[in-house]
Amino acid sequence: MNLKLTADKITIRIQDETGFPVSDDLAREFTKQHPNVTFKVVRDSFANLTANAPRLMASADAPDLIRLPTLGDTVKDGLLTNLDPYYKGFKWDKFSAGQLAPSRMSSTGVRGEGSLYQLGLGYSVTGIYVNQKYAKRLGLSGAPATLTELEQWMAKAKAAKILPVQIGMQDGVGTFALQALINQYGNKSDLVNWMFNKPGATFDTAAGLKGTTVFKKWADAGYFPSDVNAINYTTMVSNFQAGKGLLMFDGNWDAAGTDKAMGQGGATFVPVPPATAGGKYVAMGAANSFSIPAKAKHADAAAFFLNWVHTNTKARQIIVDVTGASPGGDPAQKMPAATAGSLIGQALGVSAKVGADNGFVDFMANTTAGIYAGAFQPDEQRLLTRRMEPKAFVEAIQHYYEKELAGS
Repeated sequence: MNLKLTADKITIRIQDETGFPVSDDLAREFTKQHPNVTFKVVRDSFANLTANAPRLMASADAPDLIRLPTLGDTVKDGLLTNLDPYYKGFKWDKFSAGQLAPSRMSSTGVRGEGSLYQLGLGYSVTGIYVNQKYAKRLGLSGAPATLTELEQWMAKAKAAKILPVQIGMQDGVGTFALQALINQYGNKSDLVNWMFNKPGATFDTAAGLKGTTVFKKWADAGYFPSDVNAINYTTMVSNFQAGKGLLMFDGNWDAAGTDKAMGQGGATFVPVPPATAGGKYVAMGAANSFSIPAKAKHADAAAFFLNWVHTNTKARQIIVDVTGASPGGDPAQKMPAATAGSLIGQALGVSAKVGADNGFVDFMANTTAGIYAGAFQPDEQRLLTRRMEPKAFVEAIQHYYEKELAGS
């Protein structure tokens, strides 16, 4: 391990997710500051990347950094570089322990504890984008205080022949809305324990069933596009930005692009409301997590880059400007500025509200390596087209989870 950046000319290879340009921007700035280091960024869809990551890391031509939404069996299989030496050397103990917890895994495969295997290129928060032209037409302002009020917004939109929710399920992105509901209906620790593979945890809970039931009810009520299963993530976002829909469940990473497409003030970004008035905010929020494969040719340089992302003033500003996400790192370090009234500024505000309520939870899609493409995506497609009932859905997700943990 070497904490100093090499003076040799090298190329850091990054395997990243489609639709998230921040790694390109960071790479350009890093090369400006360190001209001997260049980057090659290769991208694939979330579903493909999640499914193919183990094979990519096991290959002789493994990338130096890889976007790894879920650790899965990668630690057990020896595919990752243990970051503990860098954690100590770069003094990452100053970083938020809670933010780093999902990136840890024990020797027994339990997430949230043990050694560190990932860091983020920004730390996200999810919420709801609201088209302000339609909101004003419908007499809606601010943010809904409860899920019941949010549902009333949807009903008003439908009555006015405005699509209530722009959403897509071709590639499973509608999971944002499903988890947003589950988050509000129970103790978040139950879901977190399940996502972190704690023994005895289950997806088949009262909150899981309630959230799934309401999600299906929204679809059955016509609050989603009729071709929801033909809409992927990119199309969902572009549809919303083009004025197709009052609401969109999405994350802060689309804040800058939505302001650019709709003009500042064209949309707002609000937190998902609690089930009851005055309840605490709970939202998905996770690292845009990257790992260093065990076979990486430039592991030390990749770790130096990850440290630079968290500590360098220009890098931290890029994280905020491009994604609207928190840059992470030492909480004592000054937070980058955001334009007043911008969606990025609003997203940072939502993040602060969720953080104040200790309400961040990981993404369900990150629970195991295969559960997003193998269970959530296809079963939600069935759920939204009346080919599966809520109870069967939660049971199917839990069954897939158990099979995957057992290595079947």
